[in-house]
Amino acid sequence: MKRILLASVFAVAGFGTASAADLTVGFSQIGSESGWRAAETSVSKIEAEKRGIAFKIADAQQKQENQIKAIRGFIAQGVDAIFIAPVVATGWDTVLAEAKEADIPVILLDRTIETADDSLYLTAVTSDTVHEGKVAGEWLAKTVADKDCKVLELQGTVGSSPAINRKKGFEEGIASASNIKIVRSQTGDFTRSKGKEVMEGFLKAENGGKDICALYAHNDDMAVGAIQAIKEAGLKPGKDILVVSVDAVPDIFKAMADGEANATVELTPNMAGPAFDALKEFKDSGKAPPKWIQTESKLFTQADDPMKVYEEKKGLGY
Repeated sequence: MKRILLASVFAVAGFGTASAADLTVGFSQIGSESGWRAAETSVSKIEAEKRGIAFKIADAQQKQENQIKAIRGFIAQGVDAIFIAPVVATGWDTVLAEAKEADIPVILLDRTIETADDSLYLTAVTSDTVHEGKVAGEWLAKTVADKDCKVLELQGTVGSSPAINRKKGFEEGIASASNIKIVRSQTGDFTRSKGKEVMEGFLKAENGGKDICALYAHNDDMAVGAIQAIKEAGLKPGKDILVVSVDAVPDIFKAMADGEANATVELTPNMAGPAFDALKEFKDSGKAPPKWIQTESKLFTQADDPMKVYEEKKGLGY
């Protein structure tokens, strides 16, 4: 009976009728492993300020234990809602149950979690990360046509939902192209420095990269690091080795303008805007939003005036 009562309170009465300006929201951010992540933090602050929301950000430095500690801190402070960009997909049930017990709704940003109890969070605002990978794979299949193509893959953080899903989607995108093979795949942990380091190892193991057709990176920062490694190996990125990645951060558009990258699939950094809107609607009506709020993904190539896009994006905090 107690659980039923708590669930009922969480669902319809947890917010009353306070305005958005009365809200305090805690955000457990993964860290700043990439330019995209920095932009997400910056844009989230801007979106909170627009709405007059007090916004508290805790940087987890890419450690789940830090995120769990921050969430418990937000619960103790009695915030009105908690946003989480989960560093990995599993291990959240206990702390989210504590938030639910305290009648504090949780919204997931950018990444999802694995749980048998989806009542532990209000909604997830994410892109379709499988779709992102599939778009990248389909672009490569169309670009290389019937040419034999050996692919190197730089994966994101092990266990994270984007890494799992972007790999799955890319494999779906090239599934019908028997001429395309992923010959090496390893995590670069979504960072530029690790992407460069892993790419250097890939190239040494693959005849200096001379037989490699393409690189697929789960984010642009790893791609930018890999581009440097390709150049240092005496090859031309974007020509000798095609480069396709995900995020659409400013630096990848510079690389495309220089002919050193070929394509990127956009991941919008504005996850907080739709999350704040969903939260306000829930506060005002007591009606839960859809369990998943999908953001748009878009393919950019060298044909899309990359320097113009760079100028549009460079002020967003990347």
